[in-house]
Amino acid sequence: MQVNSFEPKIVGFLCNWCSYAGADKAGSAQLVYPPNVRIVKVMCSGRLDAQFVLKAFQEGADGVIILACHPGDCHYKEGNYRARQRYEILSCLLKQYGIELERCVFDYVSAGEGEKFVQIITDTVNKVKQLGELALKETN
Repeated sequence: MQVNSFEPKIVGFLCNWCSYAGADKAGSAQLVYPPNVRIVKVMCSGRLDAQFVLKAFQEGADGVIILACHPGDCHYKEGNYRARQRYEILSCLLKQYGIELERCVFDYVSAGEGEKFVQIITDTVNKVKQLGELALKETN
C-alpha cells in the first residue's frame, strides 16, 4: 500500500489588523496547525489584487487562503467588502483557468479567533491534499 505523501503548498494572504493578529493569537496559544501555509501579511485584504493570487498559483502554490477582518471591523472602513467582491470575480477567473474553487478560500478571522484560524488552515490543507497537486495547463 502506497502512502500519499503529497504536502500542499498554500499561500495565505492575511490582513494586518485582524487575521494576522488571529494567526499571532494561535501562535501565542501554542495551537497546532499544519505547516503548509506561507503567510503574506497585507495591510488590508482590500489591497489584495487578483493578480497576486493568480501569481501564487502560477509560482507553484496548490492553494490560497485569503483572510479578512469581519464585516464592519475593517480599519479602512470597507476594504474587507472590496476583498469579498474581488474574491467573487477571482472565482470566475479561477474557473476559466481550470483551477478548482476549493483551492482558494476566503474567510473572516478577527484578532481573537486563533482557533478559527487554525480550523481554516487545517480544513484547507486537508481539502487541497484530497484534490492533489495543482497542474496548470500551458496556454498560448
